[in-house]
Amino acid sequence: MRKVEVIPHDPRWRDAFETEAKHVAAALGENVVAVHHIGSTAIPNIYAKPVIDLLIEVRDITEVDSQSAAMESLGYEVMGEYGIPGRRYFRKDNREGIRTHHIHAFESGSAEVERHLAFRDYMIAHPVDAQRYGELKRKLAEEHPQSIDGYMDGKDGFIKEIDRRAARWRASQIG
Repeated sequence: MRKVEVIPHDPRWRDAFETEAKHVAAALGENVVAVHHIGSTAIPNIYAKPVIDLLIEVRDITEVDSQSAAMESLGYEVMGEYGIPGRRYFRKDNREGIRTHHIHAFESGSAEVERHLAFRDYMIAHPVDAQRYGELKRKLAEEHPQSIDGYMDGKDGFIKEIDRRAARWRASQIG
């Protein structure tokens, strides 16, 4: 059982992302199109679980399967699609067993890539909504300190609403 903990934004998260992105891009090689920092650690000034989320865009998602050993050599647990078709998910803990990184790999052009980037960019551009999200996370972590499921379920409605707003916002930015 993992303790649900959210903490104030840490500016070192950006450096942690950049360091890990280099290692992962080297491990996955030519298949990598782009590496993005996503999740709450990518949104300035909000509370977040101190876990760095990386979104890896690849040319061929099935090729990622043949690179599992390279990811394991970096300390990642290979999780397969893990509930999201077309994704390859990896997670990494430190020596103390504390989760430090999540990787979500999708084929370039996937709707999931667009959704994650739109959410992140919307939150950065809309700090009031970002603060509301951070406060919700803090409240849920207090209410569900031993239940990641309770914490995640509590965020679901808010995330879906922001996904809708982010998609409209992104469309207005492009058009």
